[in-house]
Formats: sequence, C-alpha cells, structure tokens
Amino acid sequence: MRAAPAAAGAHVPEVAARVVPADARRMNEHTTPPAATLHVLRGRVRLTSGGGDTELGAGQLLVIPKERHGLLALDDAAVLLTTVTSVP
Repeated sequence: MRAAPAAAGAHVPEVAARVVPADARRMNEHTTPPAATLHVLRGRVRLTSGGGDTELGAGQLLVIPKERHGLLALDDAAVLLTTVTSVP
C-alpha cells in the first residue's frame, strides 16, 4: 500500500491505529476522539453506547459514533482501532 504525499502547506490530522488483542476482553465506557473506526479482524464484538448496542463480526467496519461508548469482546476477538487524535 502506498500513501500519496500531502500537498505543500497542507494541514494533516494526526492518526493513530492499534490492534486490540483478544485478551483485552472489555474497554470500559470512554469518550470519542474527533473521529474513529473499528474494524473487526477476528471474532465478534459489541459496541455499547447510549444510542444502542451494535454487534460486529470479522470483516465488518464501523465508524464509531461521537458519543461515550464501550467495547466488549463476545468471543476470541481482535480489532483494529483507527483514530484521528487531533485536527489542525
């Protein structure tokens, strides 16, 4: 995979990505960064929030809602969490 270079003087947001392994069974409720996605790599998970719960399986991708939420692994699961950590 290749990334295109940013235009000179462009303001590029900071992005972080991490794989959350199966042994982290739960992420307690927390606030949302400016933008985030959750990609299930293996297993099944449940995203909990005031707007309702969403269950996802391997291969599914979700834009995380901009509200407090938590994450629960329903079985042996691993997810890729990608966040925008700051916006210029």
